[in-house]
Amino acid sequence: MGKKKLHIIANPNAKHGKKSCFAQVEARLKERGADYTLCFSERRGHLTELARQISAAGEGILVAMGGDGTLNETVCGMENFEKVPLALIPAGTGNDFAEAAGVPWGAAAVDFILDGSPKPTDFLECSDGRRSINIAGLGIDVDILMRCERKKHGSARGKYYRSLLASLMHYRGANLTITAEGKTERVHALIAAACNGRQFGGGIQFCPPALLDDGKLDLVYVDQPPRIQVPRYLFKLNSGRILEIPFTHHLLCEEVRIVPDEPSSVQYDGEVFPARELSVRVVTGKLQMYRG
Repeated sequence: MGKKKLHIIANPNAKHGKKSCFAQVEARLKERGADYTLCFSERRGHLTELARQISAAGEGILVAMGGDGTLNETVCGMENFEKVPLALIPAGTGNDFAEAAGVPWGAAAVDFILDGSPKPTDFLECSDGRRSINIAGLGIDVDILMRCERKKHGSARGKYYRSLLASLMHYRGANLTITAEGKTERVHALIAAACNGRQFGGGIQFCPPALLDDGKLDLVYVDQPPRIQVPRYLFKLNSGRILEIPFTHHLLCEEVRIVPDEPSSVQYDGEVFPARELSVRVVTGKLQMYRG
């Protein structure tokens, strides 16, 4: 096999990440004599444009360097799946998909890519043209992310957990119409999400059974709890046992449509966008990715 050509597109925040992640990655690339190009994004959505340009050329490995948002933008722009595999160098504040995919953080990911082989990996295709490789959802997860974005002080994880607690105390749920497996149900839900990966929010195990290559998405939705049960929900969520709650519903399917009564926003791998609905289908056997 010939030498691997790495086309790395990166979030510029990786330059200033924990323990100089970017410097360590570049040093490892040079130490391994890797053939690579490196380009940093300049604005939101730029990584999608770069991913489209690189994958359209049909050669080498497309490498996303950053967190879940960086990976999401990259997947949204990919073309030529049969010719260009995807790789990840985790270097963000949120690396939830990397954890599920067994990809080591930072410079160790360079060896993982150069010495490894890609595997079939599912992703989610949404009716609005966006994609998700980890979790797409609406409800309290969006409320948490919007609260988190408004917070100016504290670590990323600290801001997320403070926002989570505030949302659990104040969020009133959403009226949703959910259609999956030929059945339609009206629910008043705390959250409804289509999962390919297992966790979000920097390590919260939302759907531990989810697999990355089973050709199915995991639909998880949770009924809005009475206020008195909020602490119990918080404990179950933090301990990765949310599926044990009687008011949690879990279904394996190939597509799902979730329509809120009121115009809302949807999060795709932690990236929030206005959307009238979340309509998702799983795409399997198309994307090849370097993962565990």
